[in-house]
Amino acid sequence: MSGSLQISIEGRTARITLDRPQTHNAFDDELIGELTAELEKLASDNSLRALVLTGAGASFSAGANANWMKRMATASEAENRADSERLAALMRTLNFFPKPTVARVNGAAMGGGVGLVACCDIAIAADMAKFALSEVKLGLVPAVISPYVIAAIGARQARRLFVSAEVIDAHEALRIDLVHRVVAADKLDEAIARELDLLAKGAPNAQREAKQLALRMAGATPEHATQIDKDNAALIARLRIGAEGQAGLGAFLDKQTPPWLKQE
Repeated sequence: MSGSLQISIEGRTARITLDRPQTHNAFDDELIGELTAELEKLASDNSLRALVLTGAGASFSAGANANWMKRMATASEAENRADSERLAALMRTLNFFPKPTVARVNGAAMGGGVGLVACCDIAIAADMAKFALSEVKLGLVPAVISPYVIAAIGARQARRLFVSAEVIDAHEALRIDLVHRVVAADKLDEAIARELDLLAKGAPNAQREAKQLALRMAGATPEHATQIDKDNAALIARLRIGAEGQAGLGAFLDKQTPPWLKQE
């Protein structure tokens, strides 16, 4: 177990649980570093056949931690860019993880939490789960996670959710292909077990090659993703230190109304 994660091995399946229920498993630099390191470690364990990613408590992941956002709101553009590149490396590591990955979406997934769901090969959600890409409400954009979300739901749906920041329920997430199945909360573990049973019947090397084949045919390679991540990290860094991003983050952190919602 690490500071922000619970790690368990059940047979030939690794389970990573984001373990900050008091903050709805929100990200900060510590959690990002720990999760990236754990994924890299598990990727090299040839005894494992699959990975399950989930959250402790009521939420899957609420995205960015408020204290982390507060620190980054006062950081320089270069510091924000480096910070965003670390988050991008996490998403890239999960997306190209060499074994099948399953998102056990036990509750709300917001912002970067949606990115984690989109990076997994299979996503099963509890029926009360909610999803949102709310960055524009802060004067920002979902830059780092955008390649993975667009790959999951398509550009047309992404355009709608990127600009509206609408909160959608699990059944809408299923309709637009963000998740593959929706089940009652008390049936979630049964549904995950079914997926793992299916995965256990496949040949491990063939599964690894099949996953890379699907990604490659969609134009996704680690090399291409790295360049996209650098460009998107630069974009979010620029927006964070810009006037609108500063105003949006400040309003959110101070629980005030952002200037674009204030009446003339």
